[in-house]
Amino acid sequence: MTILSHEKLILEYEKTIAQVKEQNKENDLWSDGEISKLEKKLEQLKKKVYSQLSPWERVAICRHPQRPRSIDYIRNICESFTELFGDRNFRDDPSIIAGLAKIDGVKYMVVAQEKGCDTESRIHRNFGMPHPEGYRKAMRFMKLAEKFNLPILSLLDTPGAYPGLAAEERGQGWAIANNLLEMSRLRTPVIVLLIGEGCSGGALGMGIGDVIGMLEHAYYSVISPEGCASILWKDAGKNALAAETLKMQAEDLIELGIIDEIIKEPLGGAHHDTKVVYQNVKKFIANQWNLLKCISKDVLVERRYQKFREMGQYETIT
Repeated sequence: MTILSHEKLILEYEKTIAQVKEQNKENDLWSDGEISKLEKKLEQLKKKVYSQLSPWERVAICRHPQRPRSIDYIRNICESFTELFGDRNFRDDPSIIAGLAKIDGVKYMVVAQEKGCDTESRIHRNFGMPHPEGYRKAMRFMKLAEKFNLPILSLLDTPGAYPGLAAEERGQGWAIANNLLEMSRLRTPVIVLLIGEGCSGGALGMGIGDVIGMLEHAYYSVISPEGCASILWKDAGKNALAAETLKMQAEDLIELGIIDEIIKEPLGGAHHDTKVVYQNVKKFIANQWNLLKCISKDVLVERRYQKFREMGQYETIT
């Protein structure tokens, strides 16, 4: 497993305890009580380190190579999943996974941004950066969900929409803008969940929902910390300062009314205990569906519209 900079001391402590236990197999140099004390100190160290994380260290957790991806959530929270393909206009975009799923016996339309987990899959998925046809693909299946009265689950995890020339030529900006418009008036419940990176319009193009949940160490921002540092200070090395300034962590966003709920992760991040995070996500989805299914379609659409209109704080001075 990849070890992050803030975890090095924890790793050293774990190695020491492992060596002590190994030595004890041959010679009882340490009593069970002494080993238990060492393990308690390790737990205290973990709590201390993970309670004092800087915004940039939390970004590192969000980008951890072993962090669960959209495809992992689909495999572990869905009883069944039938993938659907293509935008019927240009091609299928592998960075967007879409399909019919069943979660706790309820049928959903799942649309998700997928980065990939190794070199081959990351190249195939374009590192989670959708092209215009990816956003059209997502919208095509959201419209299908609306037609058959299925709730929509949108999983966000992208460093941003693909910024290449080909994507711009095929109308990247229009595709995202159209999704914003169409998602705002879908007459079916839309649950949005940020599981990793939520950068710029790339995330927002699939992020208009009745409720927005966010994993504890995910982030949601108009730009990446590196991009922000390059623009504001002409120095990408100031990414830690940018991460703090952007106020893009879950605690900041729920205070500002951008998201509705923070989903707890295991100590140190989702990759440390994936079963726990899958259970928490599944519980969040079930709770939100039980609330949203009781709301009429007209009220649902109006509430969603007002939710986004009211975001942001401003003052009018005369």
